[in-house]
This record gives sequence, C-alpha cells and structure tokens, in this order.
Amino acid sequence: MKMFYLIPLLFLTACSTTPKLALRPQQSPTMDDSAVRYPEVLHAYHIGRYADPNDDSIMHEQHVVYRVEENTRWNFHPGPADGNLLALPPRDAEFAPAPVNDAILAEVNSQRLATTEIMMQARTLSAALSQFQIALQQTKTNFQETARLRVTVNDMKQRLDALESAPGQLPPPPISTTNEPPDPLSP
Repeated sequence: MKMFYLIPLLFLTACSTTPKLALRPQQSPTMDDSAVRYPEVLHAYHIGRYADPNDDSIMHEQHVVYRVEENTRWNFHPGPADGNLLALPPRDAEFAPAPVNDAILAEVNSQRLATTEIMMQARTLSAALSQFQIALQQTKTNFQETARLRVTVNDMKQRLDALESAPGQLPPPPISTTNEPPDPLSP
C-alpha cells in the first residue's frame, strides 16, 4: 500500500524538470560594413539575341549578364571617432596623430621661427664665406706679386752695390733668359 502513495509522487518529480538552457545566437552589433570593407560593385547588362561566335548553329536568347565591376576590398581609412569600440581596435601610439593643444602649437611655431632664423643666418654666413674666399685669393695673388718684386729689388740692390764698389768698371750685363738681343740703353 505504501507503494501506491509513491507513484503520484514520482509523477510530480517528473513534471518538475529544470528548464533547459536555450541558446539563441547573439545578434551582431549593428555596424556599417563600409567601415571595414567596401562592397562589391555589380552592373547588369541587357544582351539581345545573338548567334554564338563559336558555333553558328547556336542562338542565345536575350538575357541579362551581371558583371562584377569592382571586387570587395578593405577600407583603410581611419574609423569613426565616436567612441564605438566595436568598430575599430585601439590604434598604436606610433600611428596615432600627435595630440594638439596650445602649448604644442606654440612650441611648433617657435621651432619654425628658429629654423627660419637659422636658415637666414646660414645664407648670410655663406655669403660672407664667399667674400672671404675672394679676399683670400686676392691676398695670395698679392703675396706672389710681392715675392716677385722683392726678388727684383734684391737683384737691383746687388747691381747697385756692384756699381758703387767699382766706379771705373761696368758691371756685366744681366743674363737674359730670352733670345732677344740686349737693349742698347741698358748699363
């Protein structure tokens, strides 16, 4: 008799099963596909009746031909800056643009001014250097001329000393390095 009381109890436990976990596919976040890839570009062309160029006994009826004009490709433009984390992963610091604020702009402008001043000073310095090189070349030419004049003055002093030491004798004529006859007016 005790068994009959247990049978309805068995039915009650069978009805009280735990609900099964229902897995539903998660809907993807609504995001613009053009933010990641550009779509295909298709064009439809209407073609009338025509004979097959490979076989004269075949005729094609008019139909539409679809042609892929442009395949899909990745969109490499930077993503939206609306804070949507699903759209794009965070960028590396090396590829991110530099932050811009008033202090940075002031420093960049001061660097530009310093650069233009340095370039102007470089031009002035190069002009002064070219003038210095011209003056150096003139100094070299003057030094060579002065050396030649000193040699000539020393030669004349020796001739003058020779004339003063021997008043009755004429000094020998200077040796000419040319084939011209000696000048009759020379001593």
